[in-house]
Amino acid sequence: MRVLVTGAGGQLGSDLVIALSGAVPPAGRRRALLGPEGGGAGVDVAGLDHTSLAVEDRTAVLEAVLAIRPDVVVHAAAWTAVDACEGDPDRAFAVNALGTRHVAEAARMVDAHVVYLSTDYVFDGFSARPYVEWDEPHPLSVYGGSKLGGERECPPGATIVRTSWVCGASGTNMVKTALRLAKGDGPLRFVDDQYGSPTFTADLAAAVVTLGLDRRPGTYHVTNAGSTTWFGFVRAVLEAAGHDAARVEAISTAELDPPRAAARPANSVLDNSALRLGGLPLLPDWHDGLARLVEVLT
Repeated sequence: MRVLVTGAGGQLGSDLVIALSGAVPPAGRRRALLGPEGGGAGVDVAGLDHTSLAVEDRTAVLEAVLAIRPDVVVHAAAWTAVDACEGDPDRAFAVNALGTRHVAEAARMVDAHVVYLSTDYVFDGFSARPYVEWDEPHPLSVYGGSKLGGERECPPGATIVRTSWVCGASGTNMVKTALRLAKGDGPLRFVDDQYGSPTFTADLAAAVVTLGLDRRPGTYHVTNAGSTTWFGFVRAVLEAAGHDAARVEAISTAELDPPRAAARPANSVLDNSALRLGGLPLLPDWHDGLARLVEVLT
């Protein structure tokens, strides 16, 4: 089997390449931080980062897919700078929505299954409960709207994976930010009125590989179990790294200075209903993933 991963240079994309290069299938295995144990099992992985493949370039996408002729395309490429998207909606939709159209078109030419990585930001966050896969999306931001646009460009039968608060050993994320800030002095102020589920790329990648290689159709919410606020998450990061968590102070979103350009959903906790009801393995608690990541980063 041949699998193409777009966005392979990102924090999730890099772990997707590692997971696909390891034991297959990964379902039911205990994931190490950077990949499952064992060697490859018949999966030929082509990982292309943005410099190798800009998905907003239709010609480049068609040429790459027709040359590689994958059986599965895991489309992880995206512009994820939430606040920057707000100031440049054309670029956001060109990459996240139109880019997915190009991937879907190319995949159709070679009869490849598409796996699309989406986000909790497709929801407005007004729900009093975690969102299930069948809830109606209503994004608040350009980023969320562009990712919803990408969902709507997916071909029939595609796998859509929504996730949230992604952290990994590669790239930039809140864990790395918190560890960097912990080296300084003074209080660390984080909002305590935005709720979500921190999700770790090693765990997420294994689940995405399982869904993709099984060609499971439909939308799946895939996050680590449990939820917290950004305030609670940063406190947990400092505790896991042996720093003084009491330095972290809670503020409201309205108290952010400067305020963020893009609105964030107040509640973006995703209920992994489709996994649970389908009898598929759920990801471990987010504290478990955090402990493994902090151990590597420190």
